[in-house]
Amino acid sequence: MYPQKIHHYLQSFFKENDCPILSDHAHYLIVQLTVEMDKKMMNRPYYWQYIEATGDEPIPAQLTFITNKNELTEKITGEVIHAGSPRLSQIFSLMNEMGAVVRMYEVGKSGVETILTPWVIINYKVSYYSHQTKEFIYSLGMNLMTGEVLKDFQESLLTRSLQTEIPKHTFCLPYTIKPENAVDRLDAILENVIRKDDHTWAEEAKQRWEKEKMILDYFYEDTTDKPERYQIEQQALAEQYEANIQIDIINGGLFYLAACPS
Repeated sequence: MYPQKIHHYLQSFFKENDCPILSDHAHYLIVQLTVEMDKKMMNRPYYWQYIEATGDEPIPAQLTFITNKNELTEKITGEVIHAGSPRLSQIFSLMNEMGAVVRMYEVGKSGVETILTPWVIINYKVSYYSHQTKEFIYSLGMNLMTGEVLKDFQESLLTRSLQTEIPKHTFCLPYTIKPENAVDRLDAILENVIRKDDHTWAEEAKQRWEKEKMILDYFYEDTTDKPERYQIEQQALAEQYEANIQIDIINGGLFYLAACPS
């Protein structure tokens, strides 16, 4: 999962949850949490019990997320966010808890009649598991009138004004492709992308697994009845080196947009 994609994902997540982005640099973000988001992310229940009991003014946390530490030239203190980091995993979990499916409408110019086209958009997290973990985000969108599919769709939403109710002076075109069929097609497209990906990592994991098993067998080669410890170590090697691919839907929804994303 590339730093730029993590950066864009964080931008989208906090924007959608009404958390102001106080500073947005190429390699880090400074975000002001809302009260609700502080309660979900910061794990300080006693603070909020005290605030609610005394009626004092709440001070939600302000966080700095460093998304590309290697390229950072400024002296910035903050949380380093990368694939597999606890904070990124927490945000993925929050997305699932808070409801992953939405329906949104783009807001056009005031007083101007606007025609909106329906799109299904899905953000996926693909995880490659073995002795090392790699994670990637794929954002795919399908036009429900033409079947056109675009990649990196989430980035195009960052510059759009969206709301959950149909704006005034707006006409939403009916879709000709059912949303559930679009989801099936996007799933198939992603699976095809994964099939064509470079999977030498899985072969390397298998080779490492074989070497580790040979070493383990060497230590127990003179033992006729293998002890329970041998079975436990074999199982541990399998869990460490067995290659797996996991696909998770982070979020998605039906979006009515005024123009085709570029």
